[in-house]
Amino acid sequence: MKLVQIIFHFEYAEALERLVDSHGITEYVRYSMIESRDLDGKHFGTQVHPGSGTVMQVVTTDDRVEPLLADLAAFREQKPAHRHLQALVMPIERRLHEEI
Repeated sequence: MKLVQIIFHFEYAEALERLVDSHGITEYVRYSMIESRDLDGKHFGTQVHPGSGTVMQVVTTDDRVEPLLADLAAFREQKPAHRHLQALVMPIERRLHEEI
């Protein structure tokens, strides 16, 4: 199992949720409208620092990671406004959960 953490600008949340869903991934947590800082500076949801970030944490099997990353990379390359997207892959050593 892996935890994939995807960081992006909040306005792309629905598009990225659809992208994750297209991989048959059913478990994730999304932290919407958070303060962030990236290539263009601060995004604190204010007039001085407009915009906000979003973090999506996806739990998935090892075999789904590479196809997901490939689609995330393709999304990132679609247009300059997507270049802020980042994805980090972390191993899950232990997990306490209820089977769905």
